[in-house]
Amino acid sequence: MFRAIADVLRQIGGAIATVVTLPFRALARLFGGASSSTHRTGRTRRA
Repeated sequence: MFRAIADVLRQIGGAIATVVTLPFRALARLFGGASSSTHRTGRTRRA
């Protein structure tokens, strides 16, 4: 029974964590995505 409760709490915690991190991930893609993509293309071109 305790395992079931622990699993439910883990799922709830995971859902909360994803909801909290989603805005930060979006901001990271907006600001860091362009620079990281240019770095990636530069690396692939050099290699």
